[in-house]
Amino acid sequence: MIRPLAQKDLPQLVDLLAWMDQDASRGVMAPESRSPEGLYWEVLALGGEADWETLVIEEDGRLVGYAALYPFWEGGALEGPLVQGPEGKKLLEKLIARARARGYPTLHAFPQESNRSLRWMLEEAGFAAQHTTYFFAIPRADLTYPPPPDVHIVLEEPPDPETYRQLYQACEDNWAQRLSWSDEELVEHFDDNEVTLLVAYRFADGALHEALGMVELEREDDWAEIAYIGVIPERRGQGIGRALLGAAANLAFADPHVQKLRVRAHDHEKAAMELYKQLGFQLEEAVVTYTLDLDQA
Repeated sequence: MIRPLAQKDLPQLVDLLAWMDQDASRGVMAPESRSPEGLYWEVLALGGEADWETLVIEEDGRLVGYAALYPFWEGGALEGPLVQGPEGKKLLEKLIARARARGYPTLHAFPQESNRSLRWMLEEAGFAAQHTTYFFAIPRADLTYPPPPDVHIVLEEPPDPETYRQLYQACEDNWAQRLSWSDEELVEHFDDNEVTLLVAYRFADGALHEALGMVELEREDDWAEIAYIGVIPERRGQGIGRALLGAAANLAFADPHVQKLRVRAHDHEKAAMELYKQLGFQLEEAVVTYTLDLDQA
């Protein structure tokens, strides 16, 4: 039986998530919490306010499937489907129907690269793989690297929304999500004490000039993540990105509680992935982004 998630399901949802965690081939975008209390705030209470819709599969009183539908970019995205047994296709069909009823033009899903069964099910339903994102991590380390002589790296406090937007657009060539954020959304994002922006500027005649690149660092308990790093095309290959990475690592590890730094790279960013490996980063996971065009499905 497919039905909405209820509070009484949360202990069994913890068990289902623990089952997923045991094997990377079951991995898919899912809640981060691993307790009934945490899941209540993440999925039921706060999730409901964010226009989430959660569904579960119940068989003989046992929870064997979970998925959620929520707004994402200009369309929707899925947590899951995470299913023990053969009913995953029915749950996916239900979610697609709900996304179409909401008027979403597209629907996204994020399985682990090794989750062959779910990837096959998504492709059977018409989803197409867009790219794979690889996540690397390194324990506490000194990654210091000097920038070129004409470059200074500055901690932006607070970042100017328009400067950030222009630099993001100049650096990025394939992901435009942040360009749709309003000034208010950007201010709110960087107002979080756990989010930091470092910007590399051209330095000449004792003054800062145009922005050349940036790195965005986010901290979470005992680890930190480089959420975005980019350099304008005409200054790539000069060590600016490497220096930004080192500056972000130094800032992260200045907090004694931070024990790990994570970075990410898309499958076309071969040079970045090779650099991370050379510096000692280890691959933690690989996530495939799938998209379904609901206007044509």
